[in-house]
Amino acid sequence: MFFSVVIPTYNRLPILQKCLRALENQQFDTDLISDYEIVVVDDGSTDATISWLDTKKANLPHVRLFTQNHRGAGAARNLGVENAVGEYIIFIDSDLVVTESFLQSHAQALITAENKLQSDLIFTYGAVINTCNFDNPTSEPYKITDFSAAYFATGNVAIKKKWLIEAGMFDTMFSQYGWEDLELGVRLKRLGLKLIKCPSAVGYHWHPPFNLEQIPQLIEKEIERGKMGVLFYQKHPTYEVKMMIQMTWLHRLLWGILSLGGSLNEKTMKPLLQWLINQGKPQLALEIARIFLNWYNVQGVYDAYKLSKNT
Repeated sequence: MFFSVVIPTYNRLPILQKCLRALENQQFDTDLISDYEIVVVDDGSTDATISWLDTKKANLPHVRLFTQNHRGAGAARNLGVENAVGEYIIFIDSDLVVTESFLQSHAQALITAENKLQSDLIFTYGAVINTCNFDNPTSEPYKITDFSAAYFATGNVAIKKKWLIEAGMFDTMFSQYGWEDLELGVRLKRLGLKLIKCPSAVGYHWHPPFNLEQIPQLIEKEIERGKMGVLFYQKHPTYEVKMMIQMTWLHRLLWGILSLGGSLNEKTMKPLLQWLINQGKPQLALEIARIFLNWYNVQGVYDAYKLSKNT
């Protein structure tokens, strides 16, 4: 096997450095994996990402850098796949730090599944553990909130390049936050690809500890996710997609009740959230903030859907 690890990045240099160093430290059976490359696609970063990569070429022998204007993660992944030389593509995000057995785990799971099923209509999906520990991200234990029921998500997935091409790659109409990977997953499922769980291929998804200054950006992301969710539904108008994007009366009722019709919001919940942060519980504060963040998402979905009907 030859792997191409495709990583889109945008203004994430400090954690990207840890991401790439972990990937350069892979240990694997050379009878199973011949070699690998790390295809980094810079999506128009304005920080020192490109200059750092240029100066560290000797320390990052597997890295190949490509650049584009800021067009979003989907377009960046497409550029990475188009330039990848590997038969197998692994997608991770630039804020993911993997263990040294990461490639070996994906390779072994792929080979085992192909032999068992006598088919290469498969892809492997590794584990993603969320952490805000920047100094030692791989020390975080697995939590129930790390569980994902997604069919195809690009946080940690390995797949043959030919299936991505046959499915049509990522739709660059998803230019804002959310859904471009799950939408591609719908098309992969129609091709008959089977999801193979690979919990030993572990990636630690780093994000800064939650604080109140992040709330406006988080709200904006939820509104964008609502807009992109409507685009997802317009492409695939099924009940399954409606459930995924929270465009049902059930979701509207649920988050309406939990947020007391929007009265539990970033303003009214500010004292509680700040108290939890002061107590050293930023993750719990974020989970509670999801009450109003989900309400913004549901409202964003319905607002975007109404606008699409009027245009």
